[in-house]
Amino acid sequence: MEFKHQAMDLTKENKIAFIAMSKKESYFKRHAVKYVLEQGYTPISQFGIFDYFLTDTIDRNKVREANNNLIRISDEMWVFGAISDGVLAEIKIFKDKMPIRYFQIEKSKHIKEVSKEELEFEDNLEIHRNEI
Repeated sequence: MEFKHQAMDLTKENKIAFIAMSKKESYFKRHAVKYVLEQGYTPISQFGIFDYFLTDTIDRNKVREANNNLIRISDEMWVFGAISDGVLAEIKIFKDKMPIRYFQIEKSKHIKEVSKEELEFEDNLEIHRNEI
């Protein structure tokens, strides 16, 4: 008897959207994944693979390097919530290499796409707005 499984018929290639978000927004990570899937993209993110720096059990730069490689294989970057220093670094590295979309998280579950002008920044990072 030949092996069959429903996954074998699901061969559509979706674009990959890298989910970028601040640690402060990480409570929202599953909602962001759900949102990306609902938009017809395949989500990928540091939080989904490495959690937050593997609970500091490995050098953070190894995780950052792996994270940058995840972004490299993505088609787009989707930024959820306020811009942190790490998210700002990701944007600056990849802004000329891929489309970047920005989303606000409203009322804990509602997501709204926003322009660069509407972005919020963490920890006095507003001074870098023009670098995005």
